[in-house]
Amino acid sequence: MIWTTLAYIKQHSRICCDGEDGTLELYGAAAEKTVMNYLERDYDDIVGTFGTDEQPVPEPIRQATLMLVDVSYMQRSPVTVQNLYLVGYGFDALLKPYMRLTSDNNENNNGYGKHCNL
Repeated sequence: MIWTTLAYIKQHSRICCDGEDGTLELYGAAAEKTVMNYLERDYDDIVGTFGTDEQPVPEPIRQATLMLVDVSYMQRSPVTVQNLYLVGYGFDALLKPYMRLTSDNNENNNGYGKHCNL
């Protein structure tokens, strides 16, 4: 894990035991990678663009990561299609301001950015 710690995950998810530390570390690493993929940014880009000396990774990105870890922990395997969307609006609302809107790989974006539906 890069910006998430096991102690912070356990505090956020209110987990007291140590028996699932390996699983939580896996979920934390996967959540960070998922957030970076969602934002289309790597760690250095996030820190260089949005970070400060006091806070290299902004709080909304850290919170969205913790939300994703918590959902992964609580819903280890989706049983229905509805369970695939449990993170929902809060996750998007936290991360959208940090998303890369254009990409060099996207030649046909008409100047609106890759995620625009215009």
